[in-house]
Amino acid sequence: MILSRYIAMRFLRMFLTVLAGFTAILFFVEMIEQMRRFSGSGVSLRHAAVLSALMLPSRLYAILALIVLLAAIGMCLTLSRNSELVAIRASGRSAVRFVAAPVFMAIAVGIVSVALLNPIVAATTKRYDTEVNRLDRGRGQTLSLGEGSVWLRQSLPSGGQVVIRAARTSTDATTLHDADFLIFDSAAGPTRRLQAAEATLGDGAWTLTDVKDWPLLEPNPEAAAKLIPSLQLPSDLTAARIRESVGDPEVVPIWQLPAFIDGLERAGFTARRHRVWLQTEIARPALLAAMVVIAASFSLRHLRGRKTGAIVLSAFGAGLGLFFLRHLAQVLGDNGEIPAALAAWAPPAAGLLMAFGRLLRLEDG
Repeated sequence: MILSRYIAMRFLRMFLTVLAGFTAILFFVEMIEQMRRFSGSGVSLRHAAVLSALMLPSRLYAILALIVLLAAIGMCLTLSRNSELVAIRASGRSAVRFVAAPVFMAIAVGIVSVALLNPIVAATTKRYDTEVNRLDRGRGQTLSLGEGSVWLRQSLPSGGQVVIRAARTSTDATTLHDADFLIFDSAAGPTRRLQAAEATLGDGAWTLTDVKDWPLLEPNPEAAAKLIPSLQLPSDLTAARIRESVGDPEVVPIWQLPAFIDGLERAGFTARRHRVWLQTEIARPALLAAMVVIAASFSLRHLRGRKTGAIVLSAFGAGLGLFFLRHLAQVLGDNGEIPAALAAWAPPAAGLLMAFGRLLRLEDG
């Protein structure tokens, strides 16, 4: 028990060391990127540092598995260099028992990252997007979901804005049902309301059918309202932009993701991508455990001479292969080629089985 705790703490210290190194490197890389991107917007060094700090959790979260892999390799190399590994194996500690402590620590890191770091990443990414939209003088968020409704916002060539509410939308986001269009003038405020049974997005315009038009600047808008069979309203939206605005699943905290998926499906959108992301997040602790076992299967031996570099590169290459396999499976799941659960759980399961198979070949205790 004492030895297991010692090994687990050595792994944790190595993980924190690698994490601190990547944090420093990524922060300065992000600083340079933000200064380059917003050089024409007059961004100060302090503002660039704030933007970099907001983006940093997302960058670290994306490569967390590789950080765990490097920490496990570093732990094994350190123990081997100090001859502690030889002493541990000579005491009768099997390879499987040795790797159990860092595996449980990696699982704990994965659980904490999903439970705490995931919501932090979602919050900082949203704040970063808000700051970027302000600096770019962008149009901000295009789409949001309300209780039983879909909300859109667009600009007009005249400089005004249109707020759109619809009961539901088609899967490809080009047709709205029971839609209300509230048109705002930049100086006069709301000037017109259009209510349509159906609105179809074409090339640069909405085509509204069965429309009721209220001129809001009239003293009695209801009396002045007109029924129009069909009309067109200019739009700067595209179906691709609307679908993108449904939201990157990474910006939705995992605790809110099931309700968000239900809202997407009620609104008529497909939630396949969000379901895959939810399963992938749940499987993250297993992925981190697989990275530890992969590192141990290559590094859990007394390393001397030139073979050390080759073994370390082999361990890193195997972990990197699993990392990219996970992303490939996620893409296949997003496209509906494989089920969400298979996309999330197959890569870590395959990594664990192959790594344990290699580890058992080294077993001599």
